[in-house]
Amino acid sequence: MTRLHHAFRLLTTLLMMLCVASTSTAQDNQGSTQSNKTEADLPHVLIIGDSISIGYTKPTIELLQGTAHVERVKANCGDTKRGLKYLERWLGKTDWDVIHFNWGLHDLCYRHPDSKTQGHRDKVNGTISVPLDQYEKNLETLVKQLEKTGATLIWATTTPVPEGEAGRVVGDDLKYNQVATKIMKQHGIKINDLHQLASGFDAPFWVGPGNVHFKQAGSDKLAQQVAKEIKAALPVNSHHSN
Repeated sequence: MTRLHHAFRLLTTLLMMLCVASTSTAQDNQGSTQSNKTEADLPHVLIIGDSISIGYTKPTIELLQGTAHVERVKANCGDTKRGLKYLERWLGKTDWDVIHFNWGLHDLCYRHPDSKTQGHRDKVNGTISVPLDQYEKNLETLVKQLEKTGATLIWATTTPVPEGEAGRVVGDDLKYNQVATKIMKQHGIKINDLHQLASGFDAPFWVGPGNVHFKQAGSDKLAQQVAKEIKAALPVNSHHSN
């Protein structure tokens, strides 16, 4: 009887140890799943734009690390004509939560095949890439295509054209932004006013006189505002984490 009692106690102890071990393992597994939350579980964000957006993409990714999985189209998205041609390919099969987009600087650029300036820019003898009325039509079409994704859309205003730019006329940025703003308001799309932000930049933020591009400090400043707007637009419960 004593031996049976002893065996029973031993069996009970073993069962309790197994139970504790299995609970501990379950907790460990649960902890590792949470701590190793993959990028795929985060909301998916796409950035569409020209070389200005190329400049602010990396710092935007860093600012939103662990909050959103941010990608940028692997190309310079150029003007709205290029957008119409390639947007479907750029969107791919990903279920985007937020799309931050811009077209403008390439649309309002004058180019001439004989120009030796980078990008054949020539505002004196060149032809404008996309006239304002065509830009409006193209952008309207692109917005409708983007709306079909179901993503929250954020329009970034086109950054300023500085004095002395070889292929762009100062003030055209305002005209193109005015048209774009009208479209975005009609569609209820959030506007991220990068033009206003960059208009306040001092010389050290710009690459140089007559250049539309920004040094790292300028791109970092743009990225801060881009990241802020994207974060505000993120879904509370992303369908990617369900």
